[in-house]
Amino acid sequence: MSETIYHYPNKMGRIILLGMEEVIGKGGLDAVLNIASMDDLVVSHSSAVNERTFSFETVSQLHLALERVYGPRGGRGLALRTGRSSFKYGIKEYGSILGLTEMAFRLLPLPTKLHTGARSFADLFNKQTDQQVRVEETNTQIFWHIDRCPLCWERTAEEPVCHLAVGLLQEALYWLSGGKVFSVEETACHARGDACCTITIQKTPLT
Repeated sequence: MSETIYHYPNKMGRIILLGMEEVIGKGGLDAVLNIASMDDLVVSHSSAVNERTFSFETVSQLHLALERVYGPRGGRGLALRTGRSSFKYGIKEYGSILGLTEMAFRLLPLPTKLHTGARSFADLFNKQTDQQVRVEETNTQIFWHIDRCPLCWERTAEEPVCHLAVGLLQEALYWLSGGKVFSVEETACHARGDACCTITIQKTPLT
């Protein structure tokens, strides 16, 4: 077990809970919180404060509880959908900080929006949370490296498990591009023993 405790701001924890509730309903969320022994999070559900009190362990256990309640495959699908749903709550809270809601940004060419958007999102996590993100690019791909990842915190698995992050980036790309769909895949994961969690994004949209 790690001795250092890392956190998201409670505001981001609330965004995850809102996204999860939208996907599985209040009864489903209550079941997940019960399995994770986190019934007290219902009380903080409405708290949108910036203090970093939502621990990485909590984020990881919520992700794991989805799989325990709905099965590994069902849990993965619901985590993806939770990530997508969480994005719309996140952009309401952080859109002005990111600078991505300005008309000038919306009018930029798609390659510029992808480049700028990826770095803006990374800066948000690096400055507002204890998560650590690096972005690398080639002509055809964006690599979203999470060096300190809450989603698989202290987990061990045979395959990548950070599905919520994949869903979040899928929806971010859909929003940034004005409705285009991109290939987004987690290709490395701490839980599997990799050096970092890496989500690989193909710059050319599928549709």
